Amino acid sequence: MWIYLNDRFVDRKEALISVFDHGFLYGDGVYETLRTYGGRCFMLPQHLARLQRSARLIGLTMPISEQEWPALLREAVERNGLTEAHLRITLSRGEGELGLDPALCPKPTLVIMTRPIAQYQAHLFEEGVPLTLAVTRRNLATALPPQIKSLNFLNNILAKREAGQARTFDSLMLNAEGLLTECTTSNFFFVSGGGLYTPSVDCGILDGITREVIMTLARGNGMPVEEGRYPAESLAHAEEAFLTNTSMEIMPVRSLDQALIGAGRPGPVTRRLRELFRSNLARFLA
Repeated sequence: MWIYLNDRFVDRKEALISVFDHGFLYGDGVYETLRTYGGRCFMLPQHLARLQRSARLIGLTMPISEQEWPALLREAVERNGLTEAHLRITLSRGEGELGLDPALCPKPTLVIMTRPIAQYQAHLFEEGVPLTLAVTRRNLATALPPQIKSLNFLNNILAKREAGQARTFDSLMLNAEGLLTECTTSNFFFVSGGGLYTPSVDCGILDGITREVIMTLARGNGMPVEEGRYPAESLAHAEEAFLTNTSMEIMPVRSLDQALIGAGRPGPVTRRLRELFRSNLARFLA
C-alpha cells in the first residue's frame, strides 16, 4: 500500500508519524473520506470544501492548494492499483511539544490513505440492518461544532461500543434534548405518511454529502423532504428508515432496539432512492 505522507508517497511500512504529533496526543486535527467509482471521485469539490471548512474552523492551513488535490488523489488511487477506492485525508496539527497550545506545532501533518472500498454483504441491503438507540448522547454542538469533521471521535466510539454489545449494526444517537441526530458514521432518514424526514443540522449532525445528494434526488423526483427536530418517538409510526454515507450509499434499516420499523424490510421509498442514486451517479463524479 502506498500512503501519501506530508510531501511524498511512501510504502506503508515507512508511513510513520511522531509520538509528539498533536493528532495522536490530543485528537487535534480533521479528516475527510471520499470514494471513487471507476477511478473517478464522488462529489470531489464538496468533500474538499468540507475539509477546508473543518481546517479553517480549527485554525489549520491546508498544505495542498485547491488545484493540486485532483491530481494527487488520482495518483493515490492509481499507485494502489484501484478503481473502486476509499480515500481518507487526515490533517493533524502536527508535531510539537506537550501542551494544548496550537502554536507549539509549526507545521501540520498530512496523510492520504487509499484502500479498496468496503463491500457490504448483499443481504444487508435486501433485509435492512438492526440499530440500537444509544445511551451515549451526541456531543453538544456548542461544545464541539459538528461542522468540524474532527479526529476526536470518542463520542461516536462510545456509541459504537453500545452497538457491538447489543450485536446490532450501529447505534442511533440522540442529542442532549432527546432529539434524533445520526448514527456513528452515517446520517439517518425515515419515511412517515409518505414523506421523507431527516434530522436538521442544528440538531448537532454532520452535514453529510451523500445526505445532500439524497435530498436533492428526492426533491427532484417529487418526493417531499423535511429537515427538522424529531424525538425518538417519531419513529413509532415510521414506515421505513435508512442510513446514508459515502461508502454504503443507502442502507435500509430493519429495526430499532428489536422493534421493527414499518414492515421490517426495505420499503418503496428506500428502493426508489437507491435506484435514483445509481442511475444519476455519473453526474456526481469528477
